[in-house]
Amino acid sequence: MSDREAMEFDVVVVGGGPAGLAAAIRLKQIAAAAESDISVCVIEKGSEVGAHILSGAVIDPIALNELIPDWKDKGAPLNTAVTDDRFLYLTETGSVRFPNFLMPPLMSNHGNYIISLGNLCRWLAQQAESLGVEIYPGFAAAEVLYDDKGAVRGVATGDMGVGRDGEKTDHFEPGIELHAKYTLIAEGARGSLAKTLIARYSLDKDSDFPKFGIGLKELWEIDPAKHKAGLVMHTMGWPLDSSTGGGSFIYHLENNQVSIGFVVHLNYKNPYLSPFDEFQRLKQHPAIKTMLEGGRRISYGARAITEGGLQSVPKLTFPGGALIGCAAGFVNLPRIKGSHNAMKSGMLAADAAFAAVKGGRSHDELVDYGTAYKKSWIYKDLKRVRNVKPLWSKFGLQVGLALGGLDMWMNQLGIGLPITLGHGKPDDATLKHAKDAKPIAYPKPDGKISFDKLSSVFISNTNHEENQPIHLKLADPTIPIAVNLPEWAEPAQRYCPAGVYEVTVDETSGAKRFQINAQNCVHCKTCDIKDPSRNITWTVPQGSGGPNYPNM
Repeated sequence: MSDREAMEFDVVVVGGGPAGLAAAIRLKQIAAAAESDISVCVIEKGSEVGAHILSGAVIDPIALNELIPDWKDKGAPLNTAVTDDRFLYLTETGSVRFPNFLMPPLMSNHGNYIISLGNLCRWLAQQAESLGVEIYPGFAAAEVLYDDKGAVRGVATGDMGVGRDGEKTDHFEPGIELHAKYTLIAEGARGSLAKTLIARYSLDKDSDFPKFGIGLKELWEIDPAKHKAGLVMHTMGWPLDSSTGGGSFIYHLENNQVSIGFVVHLNYKNPYLSPFDEFQRLKQHPAIKTMLEGGRRISYGARAITEGGLQSVPKLTFPGGALIGCAAGFVNLPRIKGSHNAMKSGMLAADAAFAAVKGGRSHDELVDYGTAYKKSWIYKDLKRVRNVKPLWSKFGLQVGLALGGLDMWMNQLGIGLPITLGHGKPDDATLKHAKDAKPIAYPKPDGKISFDKLSSVFISNTNHEENQPIHLKLADPTIPIAVNLPEWAEPAQRYCPAGVYEVTVDETSGAKRFQINAQNCVHCKTCDIKDPSRNITWTVPQGSGGPNYPNM
């Protein structure tokens, strides 16, 4: 018997992002319409809803229109409609704009809104609570609970007050068990529980490898004379080479604020590449630097993005629950959008869960959710772009994107490729050995346009209680120095956007040591994805540790 306190609900949702909150709202809406009731709980590892949310973000309001049709009257923070859409190819000193008429219609952002996804989630949380949803921020789900038949019966939050040595301190408090008839996993990309569940139930046995990118973002306040509310700009090309996938986004919000971000596909090959430093270098491009000069950087963060698309979506259901949102991977990569699909998936899962609970069921599979997904506009949205990522990965930027654009146009006309291309390798298997790769010399930051990692982490408001076990677990502590350093120049030093991993040298003995600065972690999960030895596992820290993004 557990000595943990237990709470009982009909449905528990893990994660207060757009998918989880949409599911919770939908459950309460259907219950009210049926003159019934259903108990719903959302737990969120951030200190508040929105604290760990980071996205570009340009949102397609299609799901919000379905979920809360009167969202404008209710004050949803969608304040800046897209008014200008630009696509640029960058060289080191110049740029070429793609004519908009050459872009497939699905790439158009007109009718969409430039938002802070964190602020939208805060607003969705208010709507959920007004309907009776119980939301508990600051509680990270650390463990899946199973019944004697192997079905999921809920989750447990992590113990609090455990010291760095693993021993209980005077402030120890055991975690809380949250029991549910159905548990919806809405942790976002590379969620720790989702990863466990996918492996336990072999949910990915009929799908391709999951694929990811790392998205880095800064929020700037710029000179009003340079601000163009509603402007959306995407770039490809420099500073990345043609064999490395990625690009930038620049979105002009209200109040002279600009979201600027950079995405690097995590199937990159050069172990010396640093996504953070590529982003800082990008901002020195003349097309971007002139916009930022005289401005002020307000916030910084980073987050993994699901990029596998249709062929990488695993089976969505397991006994006792389902995967929703980016835990399953519904991002449309060419559009750089996933929030609309995430919300819709939560709504579809909610429909299935409500019907099951009201039918007297529990802890079985919500098969109706998987069926509804296949018939939904999420599936259609992902199907028509499914070959863009494989083509880019296989043929590089110029040829791959030309073929991808052609395929999207053919899909638009109903004559797309009759096959679905595969992704080839998982992201942790794509690095060249250090001896076969060229080191990259990055320029020093100037402190005005470009910055270092530590000053960036500082403005992410990241905080972890120091006396706690390190939440980044090494399967074998010897591998970073014995294997990763000679084979790949220990790439964790560079792929981490927060300075968590360092190789230090003892001044006396000359011995090298792998140091983990866990307090810097912004919860991007890149280490869990890209480590070539698959040696790092990201787990939730105690309490509400991590970034505290104000409006990212």
